[in-house]
Amino acid sequence: MDFSISSETRDLLATVREFVQRELIPLEDAARGRSFSDLLPLLAEKRRMVRSMGLWTPQIPKAFGGVGLGFLEHAMVSEELARCPYGHFAFNCQAPDAGNMEVLIEFGTPSQQERWLKPLLQGEIRSCFSMTEVDRPGSNPVWMDTTAVRVGDEYVINGRKWFTTAADGAAFAIVMAVTNPDAPPHERASMIIVPTDTPGFERVRNISCMGHAGDGWDSHAEIRYTDCHVPAENLLGKEGAGFAIAQARLGPGRIHHCMRWIGISERSFDLMCQRAATREIAPGIPLGTKQTIQNWIADSRATINAARLMVLHAGWKIDQVGARDARIEISAIKFYVAEVMMQVIDRALQTHGALGISDDTVLSWFYRNERAARIYDGPDEVHRTVLARQELKRYGISI
Repeated sequence: MDFSISSETRDLLATVREFVQRELIPLEDAARGRSFSDLLPLLAEKRRMVRSMGLWTPQIPKAFGGVGLGFLEHAMVSEELARCPYGHFAFNCQAPDAGNMEVLIEFGTPSQQERWLKPLLQGEIRSCFSMTEVDRPGSNPVWMDTTAVRVGDEYVINGRKWFTTAADGAAFAIVMAVTNPDAPPHERASMIIVPTDTPGFERVRNISCMGHAGDGWDSHAEIRYTDCHVPAENLLGKEGAGFAIAQARLGPGRIHHCMRWIGISERSFDLMCQRAATREIAPGIPLGTKQTIQNWIADSRATINAARLMVLHAGWKIDQVGARDARIEISAIKFYVAEVMMQVIDRALQTHGALGISDDTVLSWFYRNERAARIYDGPDEVHRTVLARQELKRYGISI
């Protein structure tokens, strides 16, 4: 089997790339020293432009008002959008909303879709995904302390979550909580929709990450649930299906992340090459004449190309056989592409010298915000273990 890119997809990518270059990258200068909230009027105008181009929510099926791209096509679009930190937000395919849209489409009831999915697709509200806990490892998603106890026609939620991305200003959270403590480990938790104005929902703080607490969509929050009552009808899917829904959400989401990281790598690579070609270390001698810089450029080009092919193949395989049967490819790209991205960002930053650590380029933003790529959605070490175990099974070793 093989995969290829259609002429329609090539035209789409060219359109997206031109829009990002012309309309979004210039926003980076406007964003310097300003909060995300300050940028919202500018971003709202860009979002209107995307709508008028017919490119709003590219990953969403046409039946729900989206462009209807498959995983492979959206993966390539995601790379182009990632060249600017605001690309995905401008097209309404940003995390965590994109994943929540997909969950609501697949598992939401008609009433849940009407109340929450419809305004989310329209960009009228934002959402968050509340799963990671302060005192429990994210690498073990079946071990949770947050509980949701059924009392009559309600669930009463108690617990503490953190790194709930974009909770600041979100209209609702999808919360993963234990509903069936005596069930097998993978059937104990459920996913429940919790409006953020529900009594007992408390956004304790936006967590400062490497000196940046952020606001609005550009933030990660600590959340406390204290006797938080929500209707039982807010349950997503069946009780005890939380882990299965999370896996359905995270598998495709990792493809989106990885192609976003490829886009970040390409932007960083461009900046590195521009710096190498224009920065003189002595009169008439550009930095790019040095062999170390040339090695960084060559190694970066090779690894970015390899990473892209790995991700595109994984996305193509998901389209062909589904995420479960592509789990080896998904694990491989998760740790490989994250490392490639961080290597390229670091080389680009080093090539810029002191300028690289300043906020005068986007590199410091990438470095600060993307280091977590090797941690969230499963740390590198877990994905390496998954891949190694699957390979060893072929040699008769079961771990």
